Amino acid sequence: MTDGKEENIVKRKWIGALLCVCLSASMLSGCGNAVEDVTTGNVEADNMSDADVTDGEEVTSAEQGKVYYLNFKQEVADEWQAVGEAYTKATGVEVTIVTAPSGAYDDMLKAQINKEDAPTLFQINGPVEYKTWKDYTYDLSDTQLYAGLSDKSLAIEGEDGGIYAVPYTIEGYGIIYNDAIMQKYFATEGAVAADMDEINNFDTLKAVVEDMTAKKEELGIEGVFANTSLAAGEDWRWHTHLANIPVYYEFQDKDIDDTAALEFTYADNLKNIFDLYINNSTTAPTLLTAQDVASSMAEFALGQAAMVQNGNWAWSQIAGVDGNVVAEEDCKFLPIYTGIEGEENQGLCIGTENFWCINSHADEADIQATVDFVDWLVTSEEGKAYMVNDLANTAPFMTFSEEEKPGDPLTKSMLDSVESGKTSVNWIFGIFPSQEFKDDFGAALGEYCNGNYSWEDVVYTVITRWAEEKAAAAEK
Repeated sequence: MTDGKEENIVKRKWIGALLCVCLSASMLSGCGNAVEDVTTGNVEADNMSDADVTDGEEVTSAEQGKVYYLNFKQEVADEWQAVGEAYTKATGVEVTIVTAPSGAYDDMLKAQINKEDAPTLFQINGPVEYKTWKDYTYDLSDTQLYAGLSDKSLAIEGEDGGIYAVPYTIEGYGIIYNDAIMQKYFATEGAVAADMDEINNFDTLKAVVEDMTAKKEELGIEGVFANTSLAAGEDWRWHTHLANIPVYYEFQDKDIDDTAALEFTYADNLKNIFDLYINNSTTAPTLLTAQDVASSMAEFALGQAAMVQNGNWAWSQIAGVDGNVVAEEDCKFLPIYTGIEGEENQGLCIGTENFWCINSHADEADIQATVDFVDWLVTSEEGKAYMVNDLANTAPFMTFSEEEKPGDPLTKSMLDSVESGKTSVNWIFGIFPSQEFKDDFGAALGEYCNGNYSWEDVVYTVITRWAEEKAAAAEK
């Protein structure tokens, strides 16, 4: 970042109410240079031509600035072109969208970031990648993009307290539950809770689950939890998603975002919830290494289980099971409680690998034009419609009304959690050492379920393999 940046940034202004751009030869040449760096893949060239300029429109001032977005997502390349054209038509601001070929985003960004016509808007995948690009990120603290973020803890904050990356779409996971079964339980004699609001910590969750297991015939279920899938390649819900929670809290305690030596401080908390899963399941612990995610989700969809751990992406899988009995209004989320102090204020595990950054090295007018562009996407009716309907984002912003949000029940429940004021557990599993580490972690959990490993063996595996894989990565 440059000194005096805030004083030098041009104040936002619109040139007229609805101007359309008439590009000068020099501006066309500038955008062309940026696109010429791309020789392969799904890449769009300049998105404006003489045909796009209506007779009688005013010429855009160079002071107005322009936007160049280097897009990561190939699946919405055409949709982003439409967004850029719509914004230009509405404001007169030149917008160039370039979509990187698969696997080439980082290389393209590195090749272009120091050029005269560098991207003004680019994407990073999280806090670790922020370290690479922090010298090129503009402080977004005063933008509507950041102001409208429902859970501001999701943004990436710099050491100086500035906000340098904001997520534009999110996903979340937790314990999915069938509210129809839960309401049936609450009506049973001697139920240990009266409603879901009372289940806000591990002790209460454990008491409810164990009472439901004792009453499973009365409730018409085979187990409280669907099976804990531990077949090779099917164990990601545990060695990655579930393990994220104890690692997150350890990092919180130490105020770090990575470590070469995990202490696994909250290993016993992981054991709490994992034992609750496997001992109150549709499937005996010794049979779990043969189970997959699809069978687990089918058990939930068919009403054989009241709960299952998974993410908001799972609704289509649940709804797609033949014979599905879970009504949309009954499919909801509960946070994953593990017995950690203060977890009553814990929300779902919310994360993303999609953060927007604005290039702090761009011209001042271009920075302001890009700020206006992203603000438009999350505040205007047209921009918000593109975000949700065309770009398929679960936009985590308070500026979106209920009618402007995705309609599936799990995404709705996830957004309710984000907007509840509870603290989301951020996804940090991106810093887990390697796939080999995760595979060994999952295998150790399988051996624990089979009775061949003690929990101490699992903990030893995690700590040892973490250190080994981190050391190996450091030597490369």
